[in-house]
Amino acid sequence: MIKYQRILVVVDPVAETQPALHRAVSVAALEDDATITLFLPIYDFSYEMTSMLSSEERDEMREGVVQGREEWLKTLLEPYADSKVHFDVKVVWHSRPFEAIIHQVQDGHHDLVVKSTHKHALIQSFIFTPTDWHLLRKCPCPVLLVKERDWPMGGHILAAVNCCSDDNAQETLNNKIIAESAEVARLLSATLHLVNAYPITPVNMALELPDFDPHAYNAAVKKHHERALYEYAVRFELEPKVLHLQEGLAEEVIPRCADEISASLVILGSVGRTGLSAALLGNTAEHVIDKLNCDVLVLRPDSPAT
Repeated sequence: MIKYQRILVVVDPVAETQPALHRAVSVAALEDDATITLFLPIYDFSYEMTSMLSSEERDEMREGVVQGREEWLKTLLEPYADSKVHFDVKVVWHSRPFEAIIHQVQDGHHDLVVKSTHKHALIQSFIFTPTDWHLLRKCPCPVLLVKERDWPMGGHILAAVNCCSDDNAQETLNNKIIAESAEVARLLSATLHLVNAYPITPVNMALELPDFDPHAYNAAVKKHHERALYEYAVRFELEPKVLHLQEGLAEEVIPRCADEISASLVILGSVGRTGLSAALLGNTAEHVIDKLNCDVLVLRPDSPAT
């Protein structure tokens, strides 16, 4: 059973509204004894470069800036004065925001990071900052990227699983994704859906192997994925009508399915934090996230590979 009780909200210093805070309060309201920490890393290079001030004077000026931003964070909490959630605020002076966030996650033992994304007014798509991508690759706890759609009670949640691998680590991650998605769906009285994309028949195989039957191959691959998806459905007591198996690339199938069911939240997994697995994340999960119009919760394995 999931427990998001120590939630870290990354504040956007230039936004007029803070959708990440609003969403975090909604999540915290589903739990007992939840704490939300508003976190803001700030840095001004000019304070480091001036030669007219002593180091003590620079420290005092930095401390003054930090205190001023802490007071601003407290004003963001005024609309939630009647909430039962406990709030903290923290501002740190750090030149690399994602490193500051990860350090805070580790030091504060946070179990969820909530951060808003930016919407591009012209093309109506969401722009992800380098901080977003670093968090997806390296944050040790789940990351919730917030857009602008609410989570309605009785809505739809989409969990994306990968049934094409016989790897035990992937199966464990699939189980975790479905289990946590089921709990979120229960808390929101929502319907949980599963989606899995199976690969298109490689064209080169049909060209290079004269006896290769692409239709038989495609049917065999589809049957394998159907069987695996059905086994997950049985394990988690899901009805066949909430299973979505589609041919194609994950970065195309998952957003399309999310639109078809009007999902308010998509939950998917990320394996590994460095090296090749991080590069693969950039090729798959990041492309999926960029095409979604709803919130995205990215989960990690309990024992992530490094």
